[in-house]
Amino acid sequence: MQNKKFVLLFLLSVIMKAPLLHGQQLPIYSQYFMNKFLLNPALAGSDGYTSANLTAREQWVGVPNSPSTHALSLQTRLLKRSYISKSTFVRRRTRHPSRGGRVGLGGYLFNDRNGILSRNGFQFSYAYHIPMRTSQLSFGLAMNAYQFKINEDDIFVLDPGDTYLNNYDKVVFIPDANFGAYYMTRDYYVGFSALNLFRSAIKFGNTGNNGYQLYRHYYIMGGYRFNFSYDLSLRPSVLLKSSDDLRSFQTTLTATLYYKDLYWGGLAYRTGDALTILGGIKYQNYYFGYAFDYTTSDIRKFSFGSHEFMFAAKFGDNARRYRWLNRY
Repeated sequence: MQNKKFVLLFLLSVIMKAPLLHGQQLPIYSQYFMNKFLLNPALAGSDGYTSANLTAREQWVGVPNSPSTHALSLQTRLLKRSYISKSTFVRRRTRHPSRGGRVGLGGYLFNDRNGILSRNGFQFSYAYHIPMRTSQLSFGLAMNAYQFKINEDDIFVLDPGDTYLNNYDKVVFIPDANFGAYYMTRDYYVGFSALNLFRSAIKFGNTGNNGYQLYRHYYIMGGYRFNFSYDLSLRPSVLLKSSDDLRSFQTTLTATLYYKDLYWGGLAYRTGDALTILGGIKYQNYYFGYAFDYTTSDIRKFSFGSHEFMFAAKFGDNARRYRWLNRY
């Protein structure tokens, strides 16, 4: 009985508190710049598109029970009908419909597995966008809820009749909230977000506080676009991530080269973790992206790297969009 209890507590402590995996209480995304909404609720509807994104990531392929993540998100800008008056050359005033709106809505479903723990849930986000002369400032708030589940099939059991393991809650329901702010211009952006604001505690069973708690995570992101010509641009970006436990501080540096906004390829480096090669293509309203992570930590001895696939569909890119979205 004691041995089985020790095995479970040891596995949980490794997942929730070890320096290497602790930062993955929340998923890692190598192509975060393609859907920053996953990390910052203020992005909901910020670009004026109606967007659907699908991300699938398999991390540390070859390692048993390695992290895997799947996320499906949808976001849009709410438009409202109004009318504006405009003078004409014949000194008449005509009224034209306008569809201005400052509210963005978004949500996503996710499944994240890390070792013996799996996390399934959803998030709903509300964003408010403030247009300025040549820029836009956005704020967002999100409410989310998810289930933590222990995958018993992955636990080595010495005593099937152990009272502790037969009485703990195998599924735990957790509510939480996120906040974000985002500022964008034509050539650069910067954002800040705080996730897991409530720092919800995870309690397995009714034997008291097990000591497992979700840490509050902080993200700072920024990027710039250098235009070499009408068709060619370089877009470096940086993502800083930390939590209440400063041991999980991590920096991701990315440089992506775009050709006609139809093709892109680049490199990224995530400190203490991986070197990434990424690329993608746009066809009409659809975007396809792939990233391969070469692991630089000691786990590379047991892993074949990480794979991440991204698909996005964006709608609303027409003259009307630019008429009401006064970004620039």
